[in-house]
Amino acid sequence: MNKLTQIGILLLAAVFEAGGDAIMRKALHLPAGLSRLLTFGLGAVVLFLYGYLVNAPDWDFGRLLGVYVVFFFLVAQVLSWAVFNQPPTTATWIGGALIVAGGAVLGFASA
Repeated sequence: MNKLTQIGILLLAAVFEAGGDAIMRKALHLPAGLSRLLTFGLGAVVLFLYGYLVNAPDWDFGRLLGVYVVFFFLVAQVLSWAVFNQPPTTATWIGGALIVAGGAVLGFASA
């Protein structure tokens, strides 16, 4: 599997995981009833897709999941800002820079 395909899978997995988490969070704030139950169900399906997608390929689990954390962080920040109106703080930007730096080390290191 080439690097571009790996990056695409990791990015899609991050969208599924952060998106599934956001759906679950939204469901928690809905009134009890069918819409809440269906929203929880949707969140569960999206989180299942994340788990399947990130674990189906035969790759170096620890190394690529380390790179995955970068994608998860970035997608989570976009969703936090766009969906929950919670822009990143200065501390989040600084911590995020460290996460991205760590992912770069893992991503560009020779096997």
